[in-house]
Amino acid sequence: MSSSASSPAPRPGDVSGTLRLLAYLALSCTLIVMDHRGSWLSEARHQAAVVVQPLWWLAGLPSRLGTSMRNDAATRAQLAEDNRRLRNELLVLNARQARLRVEATENARLRRLLGAVGQGNLQVQLAPILDVDQDPTRQRLLLDAGSRNGVRAGQSVIDAGGLLGQVIAATPTTATVLLVTDLEHAVPVVVARNGVRLVAYGSGHADALLLRNVPLSADVRVGDALVTSGLGGRFPPGFPVGTVAALEPDDSRAFLLGRLTPAAQVDRGRDVLLLRDVVVPVTTADLDAAAAEREAALRAQAEAEAEAADAPEVPEAPTGAAPAGTPVDAPPTPPDAPPATEPAR
Repeated sequence: MSSSASSPAPRPGDVSGTLRLLAYLALSCTLIVMDHRGSWLSEARHQAAVVVQPLWWLAGLPSRLGTSMRNDAATRAQLAEDNRRLRNELLVLNARQARLRVEATENARLRRLLGAVGQGNLQVQLAPILDVDQDPTRQRLLLDAGSRNGVRAGQSVIDAGGLLGQVIAATPTTATVLLVTDLEHAVPVVVARNGVRLVAYGSGHADALLLRNVPLSADVRVGDALVTSGLGGRFPPGFPVGTVAALEPDDSRAFLLGRLTPAAQVDRGRDVLLLRDVVVPVTTADLDAAAAEREAALRAQAEAEAEAADAPEVPEAPTGAAPAGTPVDAPPTPPDAPPATEPAR
């Protein structure tokens, strides 16, 4: 019996596996060489990628859906926040715009006030309105200015449109103004067109004044402007009071009743102007003196016209005659004569 062991015989499965491996290796090398030289596998890979593309799309669909949902949720929250912020900013801007419109209107009204003051060369005092009387039968204002600021009872109150009223009471810090539309107020006026004297009364409404007992023969028309006459010494003359809006017979049919549209903005504004000019009261003696002067002037004019009508005609002086004022019988001065020497005094 021999001592050396004999090698085991290869099994059939191992041999077939080795052969398959060698075949695969040879096929791989062949394909690598052929692809390197002909590049025909690139087209095959491209076609394979086109075939499996739907599978890749289906595989990535859940991830894409999740990402889209997260983005949509974030976008919706961001849009809601932006919408809320923009809505708040819009409200703030609208409030600022409304405030600017009010300020622009107030500035325009103040410019009109200053324009009226500048055109009339008036000494005025600007006073803010503190309160408005809420009683419908009383048309009064409370001003944030009193006797400490120089306000006194009887001062005329105006705005850019015209006469607004008068101060009836003054405390150290406030003043009460009786408006021209109050039932207890009356102001002497004249028609600016022809000077007809009337009296405008308050109607109790902020948009109207009344003319009572207007004679039927008075030359008053719708559209006439009425201004203060200055009679009585309470209001200075020439300030607009209102415009005639309507004329109709009263109940007795003996007089006319007129309705005026106030020139001043009675129911609006935040400031008024107080006239500081001292108005000298007009007395009856002043009116009588003025009437007497007017009659004397008319009488003198009539006498002058009568004398001119009775005087004989004066013949026209020849050319080269003495200048006017020389007696008619005086000899004419020669043109080349030297001027007369004035005697020494």
